Amino acid sequence: MKNLNKIFLILVSSLLFTSAIAQNQKDEEMKAWMAYATPGDAQKMLANSTGDWKADVSLTMDPAQPPIKSKASVHNEMIMGGRYLSTHYSGDMMGMPFEGTGTIGYDNGKKMYVSSWIDNMGTGIMYMEGKPGDDKRTVEFKGKAYEPMLGKDVMVREVMTFIDATHQKMEMYMNSGDKEMKTMEIDLTK
Repeated sequence: MKNLNKIFLILVSSLLFTSAIAQNQKDEEMKAWMAYATPGDAQKMLANSTGDWKADVSLTMDPAQPPIKSKASVHNEMIMGGRYLSTHYSGDMMGMPFEGTGTIGYDNGKKMYVSSWIDNMGTGIMYMEGKPGDDKRTVEFKGKAYEPMLGKDVMVREVMTFIDATHQKMEMYMNSGDKEMKTMEIDLTK
């Protein structure tokens, strides 16, 4: 009977010890998940872009020709509890109505900015990832976009510059063959 009591006490102690270890592991997992999900300084920086903006657009199709100029309006708002900046763009491009929607976020796990873009001039989704510049005012995104004239994906680079509370600039570059070409510049004013 004494041996049975000892075995019972050892078994109960082992279960309690295992349960405590499992709970500690769950607590650590929850802390990691919460750190990943909680908006921080990067999301606060993106929130500075909320509101309505006027956009002066310069589109370069052929570097031998002057850029095509147009105007647009941009509405930015933070979504998903302050985790992502949602952008709604409305204007014209080459004489046709143009609208686009994008999201920019900061992936706390990857420690980088992420961006997606869709518009009515295509059927694909452009996805880019980027790191902040040393000046903490720029983010350089890199990714791929489908180029219908070439029939394939091309490398895309986008530089967002947060000049001040009422001015921003977006510059887009695409690779055509082995050369990078600036294809678009958007000056934003609040």
